[in-house]
Amino acid sequence: MSHPHIAARRQRLFERIGEGIAIVPTAPETLRNRDNHHPYRFDSYFWYLTGFPEPEAVLVLIGSPQQAILFCRGKNEERELWDGFCHGPQAAQAAFGFDAAYPIDEFDQQLPRLLSNRPALWVSLGHDPEWDARIHAGLNAVRKEARSGTVAPRTFHDIRAELDAMRLFKDSHEIATMRRAAAIADAGHVRAMRACHPGMAEYVLEAELSHEFRCRGADGHAYPPIVAGGLNACVLHYVSNDKLLNNGELVLIDAGCEVEGYAADITRTFPVNGRFSPAQRDVYEIVLAAQIAAIAAIKPGATFMAPHEATLKVLTQGLVDLKLLAGNVDGLIEREAYKRFYMHRTGHWLGLDVHDAGDYKTGEAWITLVPGMTLTVEPGLYLRPGEGVPPKLAGIGIRIEDDILVTEKGAEVYTTAPKTIAEIEEVMPDAAAPRTRPCPSV
Repeated sequence: MSHPHIAARRQRLFERIGEGIAIVPTAPETLRNRDNHHPYRFDSYFWYLTGFPEPEAVLVLIGSPQQAILFCRGKNEERELWDGFCHGPQAAQAAFGFDAAYPIDEFDQQLPRLLSNRPALWVSLGHDPEWDARIHAGLNAVRKEARSGTVAPRTFHDIRAELDAMRLFKDSHEIATMRRAAAIADAGHVRAMRACHPGMAEYVLEAELSHEFRCRGADGHAYPPIVAGGLNACVLHYVSNDKLLNNGELVLIDAGCEVEGYAADITRTFPVNGRFSPAQRDVYEIVLAAQIAAIAAIKPGATFMAPHEATLKVLTQGLVDLKLLAGNVDGLIEREAYKRFYMHRTGHWLGLDVHDAGDYKTGEAWITLVPGMTLTVEPGLYLRPGEGVPPKLAGIGIRIEDDILVTEKGAEVYTTAPKTIAEIEEVMPDAAAPRTRPCPSV
């Protein structure tokens, strides 16, 4: 439904486009196989400016005089019988606060009129070849009327750059929604910890997460979940989730839910049997200390890379302590010797996309952190078997990830799933009396 915060976003964009025109389509439906579609998910840029959830829709913003126009599916009772409720233009205009709304079937016909005598066009050229062709067809139709004094836009801007800059800073509604997503994701991770036991399949643990997410009102997973037992945790984007969880190993879960389009992104690593071994403890404490140092580095005025730099110092020292690396810590960092065991950056922007919109650099300079930005902090160590890795450490993969809001005072961690060794072992069942929950045979 119409919300003041969405209208405020459109107003900010109006001020930027001046007398120009902006066109923002939503995402198309995607065929899964034959006549079966993937569950629909709207385009994040379109949603940010409309809150309108239906496919086959386009937002047009016209400056001077300012108009927000929606093109969407028309009302069709027979189609609604099969696919469910559809607003239609009249109801959508009233419910979502547009100045005008038309059937999507009229978009191509009306496009030349909308483009006429607008000095600039703001659109995502190059993002979708089909949309590029439709926009160019509209522009060419206007150009054909040049003798009558009609002028097509002469300058073109990538609207994504403007929206990326806006989306870096979360308003109060976005922050509240992301807190809700985080609370649900936290509960999912706790449920997984309590359910875990040796002999369980990774996909059964994934099902525990899905159950909790949906029962608490999330729209679903924000991204394909990673449930990686043992050595699988050393595969950064492992999503097969089809192996058994073995006694004495760790399991890494990277999973977050989506609420009203906004993502939570949490990773926890814990022992399958509920109790860390001495070697697992040693590695885990290094990763946790690195995360604590990274979070402490987040504050207004610091650069986006500050948490990563803090992480590298702790992880590299830890690798030296584990005798996996030898030498001066600063020199090892300069040579990137740590990359054998830690090969990714420490975080990313978070919002409507799990790897959210927004630049990380301006020229050669890293972006400066400002209150209202949201990011993750996710250090890890991945000790794959190989030369120089002792058997007691081989196959240990650990990552700890939380979601952070930059505030005036520094960093607010708004994900709360257990992450200290004491917290995890308190939540999990006793290793001496593991529960048995056999998976039904198929």
